[in-house]
Amino acid sequence: MSIVPNSPVLAEMHHGAPCWVDLATTDLQATTDFYSGLFGWYFTDSGGNAIALVDGLPVAELVAAPQPSAWTLYLNTPHARATSEKVFALGGRVLGEPSDNVTIVADPTGAVVGFRHVPPDWVFGTNGHGAYAWAELNTRDGQVADEFFAELCGFEVAQIGDGQAVDYTLWGLQGNTVLGRQRMGRAFPPDTPPHWMVYFTAAPEIGTDSAATRVLELGGRVTVEPYDTPFGRITVVADHTGAVFSVIDPSRTTPLSDDEVGAPIDDPYDE
Repeated sequence: MSIVPNSPVLAEMHHGAPCWVDLATTDLQATTDFYSGLFGWYFTDSGGNAIALVDGLPVAELVAAPQPSAWTLYLNTPHARATSEKVFALGGRVLGEPSDNVTIVADPTGAVVGFRHVPPDWVFGTNGHGAYAWAELNTRDGQVADEFFAELCGFEVAQIGDGQAVDYTLWGLQGNTVLGRQRMGRAFPPDTPPHWMVYFTAAPEIGTDSAATRVLELGGRVTVEPYDTPFGRITVVADHTGAVFSVIDPSRTTPLSDDEVGAPIDDPYDE
């Protein structure tokens, strides 16, 4: 189950709001080829890394690194070091030495997320084919995650499931929904780790199904076949390196019956 609100062209940079996504790769050229082939991303060089552009606006970064990683979501913070200290005090873990601007942490349930201090003129495009659309935390201890992030970021937490069969909360800031949290149930095998799922937009003229087909053509995998939700048509895929993400066409909304609620229907981390 996924909730994808209508996004502005530029994301608002409140404390705790999504402000960036990146992916570490050992082969920058092959990875830029994959995502330009999938989303039509254009790239500009940034100190040896590649900034992806959609309609001239930056939407993501591909980072040259000795080890590949999953897609990492970053939330805005006024001070990364102070956020690290608060994460530790609340029972989370700080992964590596934080800088004044960036820190990577794990919440008490084990999912990894970044925090980034961004300047007032920071631009994060969230509109157009291949732009960031949504992110949700998938974890087996939803209450712990809700309480941790509410204290850390000041999120307003609203349950939209029944809290039992479907435990899905929305996290808001100043009345605006910014993120989701899903408790992993039987749809996820027991060894599926807690993780953040990042969604990118499929333009209506291209669609989720065409995007899934294109992933296969480019050497990736479709781990969850396209399915309909009240919030758009979604597929879960992995790129040529195995990095998992979702693609959604928000224009394809379809009401679901009660027994259909609870996607994803497969484990996106299943090899």
